[in-house]
Amino acid sequence: MFNTRMRGTLEPTVECWGMSSKASKEYKVVSLREVSLPESLELCDTPEKAAEYWRLTIATNPYFNSECECFVVLMLNTRRKVKGHQLISIGTLDTILVHPREVFRGAIVAAAAAVVIMHNHPSGEPQPSEADIKVTRDLIRAGQLLKIEVLDHVIVGNPTRCSLRELGYFL
Repeated sequence: MFNTRMRGTLEPTVECWGMSSKASKEYKVVSLREVSLPESLELCDTPEKAAEYWRLTIATNPYFNSECECFVVLMLNTRRKVKGHQLISIGTLDTILVHPREVFRGAIVAAAAAVVIMHNHPSGEPQPSEADIKVTRDLIRAGQLLKIEVLDHVIVGNPTRCSLRELGYFL
């Protein structure tokens, strides 16, 4: 017999209580590192603050590759304070694979009330592609089903950024 409990995120541990060929997984939240934030970024309620969060915490990490598109979810509580972020996918020079299941998995486990989705354009031009707009609309619909609000999709360029909410794609 196996015990299946959901404790948190994305690192599986297996708990066996009997002899069986099938195993279920128990999940737990694992913090990879602590990120100290300036007081001005604890509240992330504008695209400018989201882009600044990107520049201070994501773009400075070893896993970030500025030559490839990187997709990140910024998880927020009900008061729009940052709970954390999760790197969802690292793509190629001009393409990235994103699925709602992966985008919202960490947000559900972290009990986030809202998310800001973000990715970079290695070209430095933050204007959204048709694929960016389609993915955003798909994620908004998925968030509505899960009751996790997608507040914005911020595309980070160099040195500028683009907010799909400000462009009117969140109507």
